[in-house]
Amino acid sequence: MILRWLGLAPPPSEPIADPLWRRAVRRAWLIRWLAPADQAILRQRCERFLACKAITPAGGFEMSPLRRVLVAALCCRSTLRLPEDCLDGWHEVIVYPGQFRVRRHETGEHDGVVHEWDDDLAGEAWERGPIVLSWADVLADLRQPEPGFNVIIHEIAHKLDALDGPMNGTPPLRDAATRRSWVSAFQAAFDDLNARLDRDEETPIDPYAAESPDEFFAVASEYHFTADRQLAACYPEVAALLEAFYGPAPRRPAPG
Repeated sequence: MILRWLGLAPPPSEPIADPLWRRAVRRAWLIRWLAPADQAILRQRCERFLACKAITPAGGFEMSPLRRVLVAALCCRSTLRLPEDCLDGWHEVIVYPGQFRVRRHETGEHDGVVHEWDDDLAGEAWERGPIVLSWADVLADLRQPEPGFNVIIHEIAHKLDALDGPMNGTPPLRDAATRRSWVSAFQAAFDDLNARLDRDEETPIDPYAAESPDEFFAVASEYHFTADRQLAACYPEVAALLEAFYGPAPRRPAPG
């Protein structure tokens, strides 16, 4: 998208060796359950991702070839039904060995006092900068996937959200009618989630989704890929819109 606007072509990609790709597929259930044709598309996108972006270790983390391919493949996994250039416009993924600390600043609306605090994060997406990840959390998503949680899906959703401007919970959509349906369904679900929290009720999805519209979209995206039936049971219109946006949710193959 950005490269095309500038009249530039993306750098040439290098093929991922067959043994390395097979190891990555075996490790990642979100890839392993894809149909062979979709795995082939994902492999091409992963090669393009690795050509265009640096995957930088931080905090003493060691980045092996397998880890690079896994990070790239999982970043591309949710984009299979989206334009190939939907992840253009940013250039780096930073990977820490575990959760990382960031310093937050907020100025009081009425008193102008600056408040500071530290957050320990599993992932973060900067609007015009890199994605930052905790490898420990990525590894947990690989080894013991928890319904409703996937750190890379979450952060890539933020990047998709930012394609048409500020993160507001509405990524670029195909037409005005779809956008109206999206805004209506997501706003209703967001309001319902906040109302449940105000009544001290148990929420049907992770309450972090109530933080803001952009976090609702990112959390709902996690549910689409890891617990779509749970999402559809409580917010069916949101689930249907995400399926139209991302494509069908992953399904474990039937035994035998």
